[in-house]
Amino acid sequence: MRKPVLEFRGVSFSYGGKKQVLNQLDFAVYNREFISIIGASGSGKSTLFRLITGLEKEESGAVFLNGEKQVNRHGKTGYMPQQDLLMPWRTVVDNAALPLELSGLKKKDAVKKVMPMLAEFGLTGTEQKYPSELSGGMRQRVSFLRSILTGSNILLLDEPFSALDAITRLSMQEWLLDQWEKREKTILFITHDVNEALFLSDRIFVFQEAPVQKLQEVVVPLGRPRSLIDLNDAAVVDWKNKLIEQLRKGVTAV
Repeated sequence: MRKPVLEFRGVSFSYGGKKQVLNQLDFAVYNREFISIIGASGSGKSTLFRLITGLEKEESGAVFLNGEKQVNRHGKTGYMPQQDLLMPWRTVVDNAALPLELSGLKKKDAVKKVMPMLAEFGLTGTEQKYPSELSGGMRQRVSFLRSILTGSNILLLDEPFSALDAITRLSMQEWLLDQWEKREKTILFITHDVNEALFLSDRIFVFQEAPVQKLQEVVVPLGRPRSLIDLNDAAVVDWKNKLIEQLRKGVTAV
């Protein structure tokens, strides 16, 4: 039996009691799943992440993390935003070590714990470099390492590759899958790129109504491991066309 690590049970939310975004939403995400979330801009994707992290509070219903109802959710999930938010005055190793310091570890001990992980994340030789000296892909590797070091088994990635060039983005998608497969983590990944969602995910959640009462779920018809060439599979191409059409309709509906 699959174990749910994140559940929304009857969750409703609106901004200022005026614009309702979620209306009694139910869904579950299971251990070690990779879930992509797509939908038109303004449909509620980022609001969903803000509720999961505790930056926003549900008006009704409940959010469960790892089987327990959580009211105060601050710091209980890892988060990787679209902009890496690395501190420009901190070196790579110091940026990566920040979650460990915030958890109470002394800086010296935090850095010592991070150093062996840099090679695994393709960051060897960058220890003392500053964010301004790194490429976009390298900055996102540091940001992902930082999210891993929160210690949470749930990682929220909010369009982390959208600012990268096409080739770097494809490379980072492959790298992310490799990292996910090595770790016992569950990932929720917001994207506007249907190809990206199909390549990465076990399931795709589609935001297509306002307010959101139910998420459409698409089970990606690909096994693992997978490669980019698998996106040419006829069943995948069919889903790609359907999802693109839904997103087009969503632009006018939101």
